[in-house]
Amino acid sequence: MHKGVVIAGAGQAGFQLAVSLRTEGFMGPVTLIGDEPELPYNRPPLSKAFLSGKESEFDLPFRPAEFYAAHDIRMRMGERVVALDVRGKSVEVDSGESIPYDFLALATGARVRPIAVEPIAGVLYLRTLADARQCKQLLDASEALISIGAGFIGLEAAAAAAGKGKKVTVIAAEDRPMSRVVSPLVSEHFRRLHANHGVTLLLNEAVVRVDHGVRVHLGSGAIVEAPLVIAGIGVMPNIELAADAGLRTANGISVDEYLRTSDPSIFAIGDCAEHPNRFVPGGRGRIESIQNAVDQARAVASTIAGKPRAYSAVPWFWTEQFDAKLQIAGITAGCSDFVVRGDASSNSFSVFGFRADRLAAVESINRPVDHIHARKLLEANAQLSPAQAADETFPLKTLLSVKYQNS
Repeated sequence: MHKGVVIAGAGQAGFQLAVSLRTEGFMGPVTLIGDEPELPYNRPPLSKAFLSGKESEFDLPFRPAEFYAAHDIRMRMGERVVALDVRGKSVEVDSGESIPYDFLALATGARVRPIAVEPIAGVLYLRTLADARQCKQLLDASEALISIGAGFIGLEAAAAAAGKGKKVTVIAAEDRPMSRVVSPLVSEHFRRLHANHGVTLLLNEAVVRVDHGVRVHLGSGAIVEAPLVIAGIGVMPNIELAADAGLRTANGISVDEYLRTSDPSIFAIGDCAEHPNRFVPGGRGRIESIQNAVDQARAVASTIAGKPRAYSAVPWFWTEQFDAKLQIAGITAGCSDFVVRGDASSNSFSVFGFRADRLAAVESINRPVDHIHARKLLEANAQLSPAQAADETFPLKTLLSVKYQNS
C-alpha cells in the first residue's frame, strides 16, 4: 500500500509541491500539513497591499477548499509536525498521531529573527497572516510607526504606513537600505525615495532598549517614540526537525542538486533548504524568495513522479515601495563592478553587477523588459561586457539563443 508524500509546511513551497505532484501525474496520497489554521496563502502582499489596505485577506488564499478536495490533497491545517521517524518513515504531529510516508518534503520555511529586547506590547513582527492582521489593525489606529530594519519587510511596511499618512521612522544597523541584497546605487535610490515621502531613516544605529510606550533607545543616545513598532531584521531557517532526526544541516537543511537531504527519501525546499547554486558565491546557499520556493517544488514533484530534475533556476526577487518596483535577477553578493543602464537620477533604470568579469546580477527599477532579459542572460551564462550593459543602444537580446529571441 502506498503511503504517498507527506509535506511538512504549507507555505508557498509546500503548496506548490502538492499541486505540482498532481500536475506531474503522481497518483498516490498527498498530505499537506501546516501549522497555521488558514488554507495556504500568498505571503508577499502581507507587507505591501494587505498592510496598505489595497487587498483584503480574501484575496490571499492560493485556492479555495474545494480545489484540494477535487485534487485529493489531504489538508491538515492547524497542525504541527513535531518529530521525524526516519527509520520508520513517519512524522509525528502535535496531537500525537503518526503519519507514514514514502517520501517526505520538509517545507518548514523560516521564522522571524527577534530583536534583542524583552517582549513589549506594541512591538510586532510581520511574517504570518495573523501577524499582518495585528499589524494592520494597530497601524490603522496609530499616527506613527517605527520600522526596525531596512530590508524588504521593514521598508515595505514603512512605505505602506507613509502611504496612509503616518509618521514613519526606519532604524537600521546597516549603513544603507537593503544592503544585504542590493548595490549601493539602488540603496541610494530607495533612501532618497523614502526621504521624499517623509520617511526618516536612521542608519548605523543600534537598538539598545525598548520601553513600554513605545520608546526605542538607540546606541547614539537618541530616543524615538511611536505607538507601534514593526521589527523586520531577517529570518532564521526552521531546521530543528531535520537536525533532531540526524539529517545534515548548515545554514539550512542541506540538500543535493535534486533537493534530497542526507536521507534520499526526504527532500527540503524553500526558505529552509541550503542547496547547490551556481549563482551564489561559493556554490551553495539558502535563498528566500517566492521563485526559489516555486521552482524547487516543481523540481521535486518531477523527481518524485519518476522524472528526476536537478534544480538550477536563476534566482530572482522583487519588492514594491511607493511607485518603485525593484526586480532583481541573480545575486549581488560579491559583485565588484556595477554599471548603470538608463538614468540613475530617474525612477527607471537598471544596475548590472559583475563578479570576476562575468554578469552576476541585474537590478531593475520600473524596467520589466531589462529584468526579463537579465534572467535569460544569466540562465544562458551569456558573455555580456560592462560596456555593453551600460550602452542602451546595445540590444541585450542579441546575446541570447535563437530559442529566447523567438520566445
